[in-house]
Amino acid sequence: MPESMDVAVGDLHFALRVWPARARGRTPTVLLPGTGKTAQDWDVIAAALAAERPVYAVDLRGHGASAWPGRYRVGLFADDVIGILERLDTGAVDLVGHSLGGLVACAVAAARPGRVRRLVLEDIGFPHPRAPGLPARPAGPLPFDWRVVEQVRPEIDDPDPGWADTVARVTAPTLLIAGGAASPVAHEHVTELARRLPDARLTTIEAGHLVHETAPEEYLAALTAFLTD
Repeated sequence: MPESMDVAVGDLHFALRVWPARARGRTPTVLLPGTGKTAQDWDVIAAALAAERPVYAVDLRGHGASAWPGRYRVGLFADDVIGILERLDTGAVDLVGHSLGGLVACAVAAARPGRVRRLVLEDIGFPHPRAPGLPARPAGPLPFDWRVVEQVRPEIDDPDPGWADTVARVTAPTLLIAGGAASPVAHEHVTELARRLPDARLTTIEAGHLVHETAPEEYLAALTAFLTD
């Protein structure tokens, strides 16, 4: 069973789920979920990885048991994660992000290359402008602050031109895991991201956007092979 950890970064607190390694020697892995997801989203993957390495899954700001400060941008999420990595003080980590968490992971790897040994990006493409629009808020209580969607969706719809420079500054070997034809993420944008990254490889698992949830065994096989080769 995972342990709970609370990490303070500035005046905010962040909730982590921690799986101590059942064997020693591997680089710690840090897992970042997508919009609306919490650290628990990674339980199946984290439990398997913990056979050989410590694993930390993060509730991003505005999600789960972490602080809900009401201010949300990719850059703020990245600053939070950089602060968490500094507090963990584990040295370089393998950083894994899905969807929004993948964009955040990419920004972290660009800003702090010494803190990321390997980078894994699940079903994200190089950001391109798209038609603006907000989904309807689901009814009832949510495990995250709906203002995340209201503030981050426009940033995704009209991305900063600086993403080209951000991606170019990533030095860590990177694995992109695409969700294939059923994913709403355009495959040509995923391949473009792979092409722009200095050291990247791309694999496709036909599982849609939620690759690690829909096809956990295939996902784990690709992930562990990349992290241990």
